[in-house]
Amino acid sequence: MRRDDGGIDAAPSTDDFDSTDFGSAVRRPDRMRAAGRIVAIVMIALLVALGAIAVTALRRGIPAVLRAGRTGTQGTAQSDSTASSESTWTGAPIAQFHSGHDEDGDGVDDQQDMLDGAKAYVATKPRYASRYYAGGYPDDGYGVCTDVVAQAMKASGYDLMQEVSDDIAAHPGDYAIDTPDANIDFRRVPTLKVFFAHTAVALTTDTSAIDEWQGGDIVIYDNHIAIVSDKRDADGVPYIIHHYSPDQASYEEDALRNWGAINGHYRLSE
Repeated sequence: MRRDDGGIDAAPSTDDFDSTDFGSAVRRPDRMRAAGRIVAIVMIALLVALGAIAVTALRRGIPAVLRAGRTGTQGTAQSDSTASSESTWTGAPIAQFHSGHDEDGDGVDDQQDMLDGAKAYVATKPRYASRYYAGGYPDDGYGVCTDVVAQAMKASGYDLMQEVSDDIAAHPGDYAIDTPDANIDFRRVPTLKVFFAHTAVALTTDTSAIDEWQGGDIVIYDNHIAIVSDKRDADGVPYIIHHYSPDQASYEEDALRNWGAINGHYRLSE
């Protein structure tokens, strides 16, 4: 325990408490005052020490508590972006679908490229912020949900920004866009709903058909978009790879069924 040097060292000498003086009326007030001083000094020292301990505990504990309250398991899960993504499916193995097309000619099919590209992007732990970029693609470590898809497609050999711009030009009446802007249109979920309905393979939205959901697929909700993971939960339903919040604990989560109504499920190629 830390000592208060302004008090304890100033305690009166034990000579003041000689047993021969206890019956003396003259010395009694001195002894009482001395005893009171010692009690007061000890109490002050204890309070100071307890205060120091409390301050230390608060300094160490409050940030962790605040982080836990704000982000759930962020304190442990954020250190590993796939910390919550281990498969718990124990049923018959579900074979990974492989596309017959390899857009970038790298020897890896589109489906696997999409899955690998999404995982590689979230492994950089992008921070969440909705911003406009003159070159379209974020270049500062920030991003939103649509950037997971855009980066996965880039890893597969597709330029989503250019392809969306081309499709808007070809089918302007299908998009609710007054003034097209290639730098931002491809990063909006409503725009991508229309784009993938035009260009990709439409698949089931029934999550109970677990073998029809494959790593590298695209899933679209009311105002969110994600890439389907190859990890599966205990029911065989795959996780999703996505980005939705500054306080996100993991980028690969068991959330396909509970994120919201599914409006689309697509695959780039067959």
